[in-house]
Amino acid sequence: MTDEPTVSDRLKSIGDRLRSVGVQARSKLGEARSRLVAAYHSRPVRQFRSNTLNVIGLVIVLTLILTAIFAPMLAPHDPEEQHLRDRLEGPSAEHPLGTDQLGQDVLSRLIFGARVSLKIGVAVVGISLAIGTAVGVTAGYAGGYVDEGLMRLVDVLLAFPGLLLALVIAGILGPSLTNIMIALAIVGWTSYARVVRGSVLSVKEEEYVKASQLMGTGRLRIVGRHVLPNVMGPVVVLATLDMATVILSTAGLSFLGLGAQPPTPEWGTMISEGRYYLRSAWWVVNFPGLAIMFAVLGFNLLGDGLRDVLDPREEESVQNKGL
Repeated sequence: MTDEPTVSDRLKSIGDRLRSVGVQARSKLGEARSRLVAAYHSRPVRQFRSNTLNVIGLVIVLTLILTAIFAPMLAPHDPEEQHLRDRLEGPSAEHPLGTDQLGQDVLSRLIFGARVSLKIGVAVVGISLAIGTAVGVTAGYAGGYVDEGLMRLVDVLLAFPGLLLALVIAGILGPSLTNIMIALAIVGWTSYARVVRGSVLSVKEEEYVKASQLMGTGRLRIVGRHVLPNVMGPVVVLATLDMATVILSTAGLSFLGLGAQPPTPEWGTMISEGRYYLRSAWWVVNFPGLAIMFAVLGFNLLGDGLRDVLDPREEESVQNKGL
């Protein structure tokens, strides 16, 4: 007859297990820290950090993202709450950036406007990237009549000024944020298609792709395993730069009354409503304009930095210099 473990034995066993889990956790944390340190000191990151403008762009974009995520906690007031008695008040302790013509807090509307702009930007860029990548890969890898037909469609769409075509589409669909996203996505995918097609035409001539073809590997597997990973660098750069274009275009269409409708806090709409009070209440227009300027500047600087790091020609130039 075996003896049953006592309470002290069970506690000791639990303690041993907890110590073992703690040792494993510390080991994994150490490995993760080592990887982060190695990544931080890697050549691409060092090259990115060496340019102050790249870091400034990254800081602006991260600030914009964090502001959008934590908007309810950062905003001092409800962005849609109206106090007509406080209309057009200048910057003060209660309203750091003043109030608009309806007594709404400008700072709160700017903070929530960052969320609206980023949501539209991510949605439009995501849709455009997906459609453009699919069309570009199909045209570049298939070639022949498929390539010719798809690229002529792209040329037809590119023949029209992008913002003008988006304005027409948004005007037909009606004023709303959803229709703006549809209009900008219809216009925006063509640039991704051209970039991806050009990269695919280069990548599919590489030796490792031809070797996979000789081994009988299927087209979808070759595209997914060899082609797509090697064409995503330029696409990431284009997507970052495109975020700035989408934010600016959204603000422009909203200014014309085709985007967000009051009382939705959107930067272009804020400028449109406040332009009548520019002389008496400059803060109603100037602060949303500055928000648009910094958002566009941040994404442009970040995109330029990523282009310097991800561009193969830039990488080859750096290697030739012995860096």
